[in-house]
Amino acid sequence: MKPRIARILFDFDQVLAPYRHEKRIAALATYAGCAHERVREVLFTSGLEAEYDSGAMDTATYLDRLGAGIGRAVDEEAWIASRMAGSVTEAAMLERVAALDASLALGVLSNNGVLMARAIPRIIAPVAHRFEGRVLCSGALRVRKPDPAVFALALERLGWEATGTLFVDDAFANVQAARRIGLHAETVTDARSLGRVLRRYVLR
Repeated sequence: MKPRIARILFDFDQVLAPYRHEKRIAALATYAGCAHERVREVLFTSGLEAEYDSGAMDTATYLDRLGAGIGRAVDEEAWIASRMAGSVTEAAMLERVAALDASLALGVLSNNGVLMARAIPRIIAPVAHRFEGRVLCSGALRVRKPDPAVFALALERLGWEATGTLFVDDAFANVQAARRIGLHAETVTDARSLGRVLRRYVLR
């Protein structure tokens, strides 16, 4: 007998929207007038992005360090614009989400810094209303997937129970961690694989 699913918690990058960090790097390099390699070094090689995503650094400090590193001040709007350049949604995925029954509560749990909570609704604008008030980022929770604690904290923040909640992520390690705390969890990488999961749980 299939469980009755009332809520779906989505990963963001590579699930709701493909993420191409090279496109994001290119957007920031153009904005700052610097080499792509410089952006990559400041953002990723230095560990700046990972520190922000973990919640160990506030947004103001993160943006200050990023701007200083690439040679031009980066405000929240410039950062969001670059993130949107690297995250372009696919129509098939948005259609799958839009077709979900209105009774299903939808949320996002993403390993990203707190600014992504502002960027995500803009990236998935056609279906953003389905996730309103339910976009959670590791930077705000101060714990990252696949630590099982992040799922327990996310459920607490959302006011959801594990029973009846389905979590989907492209990384199997995260799926396994979610299952350990009682969530139904499956691997999803695109609209087709999401469709298979929805059929398995009799949600389509």
